[in-house]
Amino acid sequence: MPQFDPTGLSRRSMLKTTGQVAALAAASRLVLPRAYASEDNTLGVALVGCGGRGSGAVDNALSVEGGPLKLKAMADVFDRRLSDSYNAISKKHEGKVDVEPERKFIGFEGYKQAMDCLKPGDIVVLATPPAFRWVQFQYAIEKGLNVFMEKPVTVDGPTSKKMFELADKAAEKNLKVAVGLMCRHCEARGELFDRIQNGEIGDLLLLRAYRMVGPTGSAFASPNKGDMAEVLYQIANFHGFLWASGGAYSDFLIHNIDESCWMKNDWPIEAQASGGRHYRGDYVDQNFDTYSVEYTFKDGAKLMLEGRTMLNCKQEFASYAHGTKGSAVISASAHHPAKSKIYKGQNMVKSDIVWEYPNKERSPYELEWVHFLDAIRNDRRYNEVKRGVQASLVTSMGRMAAHTGQVVTYDQMLNCDHEFAPNVGGLTMDGPAPLLASENGKYPIPMPGIKTKREF
Repeated sequence: MPQFDPTGLSRRSMLKTTGQVAALAAASRLVLPRAYASEDNTLGVALVGCGGRGSGAVDNALSVEGGPLKLKAMADVFDRRLSDSYNAISKKHEGKVDVEPERKFIGFEGYKQAMDCLKPGDIVVLATPPAFRWVQFQYAIEKGLNVFMEKPVTVDGPTSKKMFELADKAAEKNLKVAVGLMCRHCEARGELFDRIQNGEIGDLLLLRAYRMVGPTGSAFASPNKGDMAEVLYQIANFHGFLWASGGAYSDFLIHNIDESCWMKNDWPIEAQASGGRHYRGDYVDQNFDTYSVEYTFKDGAKLMLEGRTMLNCKQEFASYAHGTKGSAVISASAHHPAKSKIYKGQNMVKSDIVWEYPNKERSPYELEWVHFLDAIRNDRRYNEVKRGVQASLVTSMGRMAAHTGQVVTYDQMLNCDHEFAPNVGGLTMDGPAPLLASENGKYPIPMPGIKTKREF
C-alpha cells in the first residue's frame, strides 16, 4: 500500500516558511525564479469551477502574502455561477482581477480555454466536481501549470490509478500541486501530530471522528423538473450523485478521515460499515442519511467514523484520538483552527488537560496557500497529489463498505474496475448524463445485502 508522500515540507519547515513568507511579503522583497513568473513577478491564476469552494480558494489565494497574483480567466458550465463568482471576487480584490469577457468560458471545454490563457508556471485552480479532476489535471500538466485542486481528487479505483500516474508526471515536470485537504496545514494539528508521534498519549488505539450535521450542500437532490439538461442538473446537484462526487460521504467526510489518519501516520487496510436512508420524501439523490464506519489499521487500531445529515438531531463536527497514556482533541470546530488538546486520561475533562495549543491560530484555508505559493516562488518540491489520492481512496473504501454491506479492503478499492464516469472527458452541454434515471425519475440507490456489487 502506498505510504505517505507529504509535500517535501515537514511541519517545522512549514511553520518556518509561514513566518519567512510573511516577513518577506511585509518587506516587499519576494524574488521569483525566472522560470516561474513574468518580469513583474505576477503569477496568473485561472479558476475552473466557480462554485463556493472554487471562489473561496481564489479569495484565499488573493488574500494571503506570497507575492503578486492576478486572476486572469474563469470557466464553468453555468453562466450565472461564473458571473456571481466574478462579481464577488472582483469587488473584494480590486486590482487583482483581470478577467475580460473573452476570458470567461462556459461549457465542458472551458477548462482548456481558461488554461490556454495562462503561461507555464502560472496557477490553475481546479474546483469542479471531482469526477472531472483527472481530465483537467492531465491538461494542466501538458500546459506546464502549477495546480491547486480541491478534494476529493478521486471517487473510484480506476481514477485513483490515473491520478497516481499523473502525480508522477507532474513531479517529473517539477510542477507544484496542492490538494485542498487544508487541515494538514493547521499549526495546532501539526504540533499535536508531533506530540502523538513522540508518544505523549502512548500507543494510539482508537480514533473517533464525527460529522453529524443537518442537510448539507446539494446532498439532497429534488427531482429534475425538466427545465435543465439532465447532465447539468446532476452537476448542479453533484453532492447527490456518486459519479460526480462520490456522494456526500466522499465530499464531506474526507476531512475527518484524513486528519485522523494523519495522527495515526498510516492509512487503514479495510473498512466495514452500515448506513441507511430516512425521511427521504421526494429527494432522488443516491446518498444515505447516516453512515457508521469502522476502519482498521494494520496494527489493529481502529478509526470509528459517524456521519449524519438529519434535522433536529445532536450536531458534532470533531475528531478525537485515544492512546494507552491519554487522549487528545484533534479538532472540535469543523475545519477551522483546531483547539487541539491532550488529556492525561480518557474522560477529556478540563482538569485533566496537560497540553493545549497556546497560540492564536490562523485559518488553514489561508495557510495552505501560504505554503503552496512559497513552494512556487522558491522552487521547492511540492506535490500533495498522492496523499490526496490515498485520502480519497480510503474515503471511497468506507463509502463502498456502507453501500454494499461488505468488508472492503484498501487493495480491493484500488483494484476495483468499476469506474463511475469513464466518458467524463467527452460530456457535452446537451448530451446524456453518466447516470440515467428510471421511468419514474428515480436513480439507482445503494441496497446493502441486495446490491453487493462494487458499484457504490
